[in-house]
Amino acid sequence: MCRQVFGFRLAMIALAAPAALLNAAPGLGSRLVGAAVVVTFMGSYVLFRDWERFGPLLLRHPTLLAADTLFTSLLLISAGPDTTLAYVSVCTPLLAGIVYGYRGAAVFASAQSLILLLAYAINTDARSASLADKLLLPGLCVITGALGSSLRHLMLRFGTATQALTTVQARLAVTEAVSAERARLAREMHDSVAKTLHGVALAADGLAISARTTPMDPARIAQQAELVSRSARRAAAESRELLADLRRESDPDRMADVTPELTRQTDDFTARTGVPATYGPTGDAPAPPVPPAVARQLLIITAEAMENAHRHAKPTRVDVRAGVRGDVLCLTIQDDGEGLPPGTTLEQLRRTGHFGLLGMAERAASIGARIHFGKGTHTRGTEVRLELPLAALTTTKATTP
Repeated sequence: MCRQVFGFRLAMIALAAPAALLNAAPGLGSRLVGAAVVVTFMGSYVLFRDWERFGPLLLRHPTLLAADTLFTSLLLISAGPDTTLAYVSVCTPLLAGIVYGYRGAAVFASAQSLILLLAYAINTDARSASLADKLLLPGLCVITGALGSSLRHLMLRFGTATQALTTVQARLAVTEAVSAERARLAREMHDSVAKTLHGVALAADGLAISARTTPMDPARIAQQAELVSRSARRAAAESRELLADLRRESDPDRMADVTPELTRQTDDFTARTGVPATYGPTGDAPAPPVPPAVARQLLIITAEAMENAHRHAKPTRVDVRAGVRGDVLCLTIQDDGEGLPPGTTLEQLRRTGHFGLLGMAERAASIGARIHFGKGTHTRGTEVRLELPLAALTTTKATTP
């Protein structure tokens, strides 16, 4: 706002400067008026051009505005109060009110009013003006001073409100960040450690049943004990990995090959559940190496999809496929079980407390992928299909913390 006032002053000084120079007395008078034109014009130009830099000087030193008022009064007396310089005089109390408050507005409005009355008294052409005309500009000085003071008060209140709003927004951002981190940890625990521990419990139940069977089959018991041990070690490894993720920064240049891990997941799923699961490539090219954050999400989504199929669909087999089709990395998990109920939506699953598919959708969204649940091209069962644009891999790598 102060910059706009100085822009208006520049225009008024430029318009009134010729009249002031023409009316100035030859010799010293013309030189003083010329100096006043240069000083007032350049001062207004500097403050208009770079208010952020020089405005604080005006704020700390009211004498600068007082000096400007003095030079402006020389122009006003020379050019006359009936020129555009009168509007420059009216701007001074407005600036004082905005910059210094009501005390500054009162001081500069009074000083500028006296200068205007003096200009009327000295200028021979303006002496014949009526009393109302002579009091008009001083009255405007008082009004603009009050207006500037009121604007300052409003701007300070607005600044306080803005600061309070910024503080509230910052607190909300922190709360949202904490909530997002809690949701992420809940997904990690649900989709990794909790699932593995559930598998350990099932394997331990099978071991107990085999131990009570007469006659006992030592080979069967050894196989199930080995499965319990392997599952427990995997749960411990997943716990360590989860804790490490909370403490370390990922290397953005490191890439992970998901193919061996997907193969291991299907083999472990078959050994643990007895449901045949296979992994194979699909599309035009095999799955490329991906950033560790992406690989983690892909593996957890695959494990969750196979576990959901085993728990709810009663499948006789599960097929996992991954590869590149065009410019998209595709991952599908297909079973031949009972399939999803017709009309199932993520919102319905959220309301009923089934967070498996919801967690998969959130994980896919976190890496910029699209995920679909349905039958796909098959007549029965459920297909979970994830599509990740290859361009998102570069973005994910660049933004990995």
